[in-house]
Amino acid sequence: MSPRTRSTVRPVRLAALAVASVSALALAACSAVVTDRSEAQGSESPAQASDIGFDLTSANVDSRPHIDPVPEAVAALEASGFAPIRPGKLTVALGGAGAPPTSFFAEDDAQTIIGSDPDFASLIAEGLGLEYAPENVAWADWPLGIESGKYDLALTNVGVTEERKELFDFATYRDAVMGFIVADDSDVQEITEPADISGLKVIVGSGTNQEAYLLDWIAQNERAGIDPGEPVYYEDQAAGQLALASGRADASIQPYSLAVFQEATLGETRVVGKFNSAYPVDGQVGTVSAKDSGLAEPVAIVLNELIESGVYDEVLARWGQEDEAIAESLINPPGLPKP
Repeated sequence: MSPRTRSTVRPVRLAALAVASVSALALAACSAVVTDRSEAQGSESPAQASDIGFDLTSANVDSRPHIDPVPEAVAALEASGFAPIRPGKLTVALGGAGAPPTSFFAEDDAQTIIGSDPDFASLIAEGLGLEYAPENVAWADWPLGIESGKYDLALTNVGVTEERKELFDFATYRDAVMGFIVADDSDVQEITEPADISGLKVIVGSGTNQEAYLLDWIAQNERAGIDPGEPVYYEDQAAGQLALASGRADASIQPYSLAVFQEATLGETRVVGKFNSAYPVDGQVGTVSAKDSGLAEPVAIVLNELIESGVYDEVLARWGQEDEAIAESLINPPGLPKP
């Protein structure tokens, strides 16, 4: 298998990034709420005037890595009895209205979905000997779309959970990681243990597993007899971001890859800690297919070939997600426990 040579990534201006990358919000690996950055569209700060190494235009597709069909995966697909919804094509549900760097619309083309998830989806299709057929799907719609046979596969930053495994099969491709962020001028330097949130107001999504993580830390602080900290909830994501910027909130929990991306590009927040979003287990993000469809094993074969060949690392490096790398694609590994 020989990937084509990757072309140089063309930088784009941060002012354009502020408009394009976060105008739409998405739910991340375990229903994490992504913070809106639309208020960043004003005058450029010195940090915003610099160039960055991410191409957010449709031209990014031209630098996407490619592979030849993986014989073992093709044979496994044929033996599985799996039949693509559209003959010869792999129809993949993606979150075009998501957020960088995982999946989002190109800033110059509302039809082209770019990011690490589309990169992996394209490679999986090629590895299976099928034509890549992406479909833009809202987060809430991928489960029914997979169950009803509308899509063959979903890559929408879906974390493995024990409940989801009852209906779907997973082949993992990234660690499921969340991050603590603070305003760039915050005095908070590190959040790695419960005592670090003592006295802090922390923005978190209601009903998410990261809320459970935060509430557990708060309970630990209460038992220790210190100021436990406080969860803060915002229905409106722009309001939550303004609260962080104005000091009405001290920290926020976001998908780690988005948090790192925003720090590197917009420069208004800093990542001060991270944790696995499948707490209390170390979970992963996976491709999703219908239960017992036979697709998960061939997909895992392709992903493991990508890992072995180095193309996997190339994709993560394209989007600054090296910290989320896994050593092996697993089929239906332990995930977030049931409530």
